[in-house]
Amino acid sequence: MKTEIIALAAAIAISISTLGPAIGQGLTAKSAMESIARQPDAAKDIRSTLIISLALMEALTIYGLLIAFMLVAKI
Repeated sequence: MKTEIIALAAAIAISISTLGPAIGQGLTAKSAMESIARQPDAAKDIRSTLIISLALMEALTIYGLLIAFMLVAKI
């Protein structure tokens, strides 16, 4: 019984930690493309800020994966 709960917790951890940043990355990329379309001169600044913010959002997913690995290691 304990192993099933840990496995379920690992699945929930990875699914939630993937869902949130995925939605955030989509909205961020959409906003960046709209901003570049409005002001093409600022494309370089917008692009660099976009890449940094996407990397930080991806770190959240990696933290969830790490937690899932730690939970699975307890099985």
